[in-house]
Amino acid sequence: MTDIRIALSDKAIAQLPSPEDGWYLARDTELKGFFVVVGKRKRTFTVQGDLRQRGKRASSIRVSIGDASELTTRAARSLAKEYLAQISKGKHPKARQDGNAEQGNTNRDEAVASVTLKQAWQRYLEAHMIRKGRSKKTISGYRDHVERLFSEWLDTPLLDLANDPGRVAEKHDELSKENGPYMANGSMRTLRAIYNHARKTNRSLPRDNPADAVDWN
Repeated sequence: MTDIRIALSDKAIAQLPSPEDGWYLARDTELKGFFVVVGKRKRTFTVQGDLRQRGKRASSIRVSIGDASELTTRAARSLAKEYLAQISKGKHPKARQDGNAEQGNTNRDEAVASVTLKQAWQRYLEAHMIRKGRSKKTISGYRDHVERLFSEWLDTPLLDLANDPGRVAEKHDELSKENGPYMANGSMRTLRAIYNHARKTNRSLPRDNPADAVDWN
């Protein structure tokens, strides 16, 4: 299902339809970065924001607040404001100051969140295509998809695309109109392959591939 935007409330969340497969996001219209991840059996309050260091965006992270069946929307929104405030100051809301193991997990989470399309493409190119002897023509085609058609996404974290599959679906529609159905489908297959390859070494990335959101030509 496509992500939606609504004024989150206990009643509104209870009435949200469950997806047949996977999950979708119900984003709050009142508080940016606050949403509910709606799965087949569970609904989880979550926030997403940009960690900033020295005034610059370092990475985007997603942090769960709690199960919607155990927490009221009012309480979750209050926690969300606290979490988002901490994130904006460069602090992970669930980082522990007294535990190296927890801090290590936090650092890994932030590293996963900051893996950009450009970085994932470079690794896919070197570790998969070149190493397996793909032809120059094939490599050139993939490079064109990533570096030309997805040029505005090169510095975008894969996690951002995974959390907003509607954005990917809109891009496919745009490419279908401007570059034709064949090129649009091909570029999305490239994105799907790069994401799947990146997830092999970044298991914290969502299992659902953002390219699966497109309506193929």
